[in-house]
Amino acid sequence: MTRQAERTMEAGALAVLIKGGHLKAEASVDLLFDGAAVHRFAMRRVTTTHDHGTGCTLAAAITARLARGDGLCDAIAFAKDYLTQALARADELDVGQGRGPVHHFHHWWPQVGP
Repeated sequence: MTRQAERTMEAGALAVLIKGGHLKAEASVDLLFDGAAVHRFAMRRVTTTHDHGTGCTLAAAITARLARGDGLCDAIAFAKDYLTQALARADELDVGQGRGPVHHFHHWWPQVGP
């Protein structure tokens, strides 16, 4: 992952976030390379079939936090936590067919069930 980030930086990127959510590991680890250092963002892996849109959700949450004035590392940390919670609550949703979406509104909708 680090080498791929370095290669992307060589192509002209100012910073690179490599997602590790699809790797087979106990934790979901993403790496940010900002040209000076590699920053590691690890969260517990959530097992669910409701994982549609994880990349878009992570990118949108990072963008929203950057727009609020967070630094890049803080924005990624917030977004990673938000996404992990949205995945953890995703099984509460019953929408669509196949691989369902993450639960984007988990902070506002009351928890379903006991």
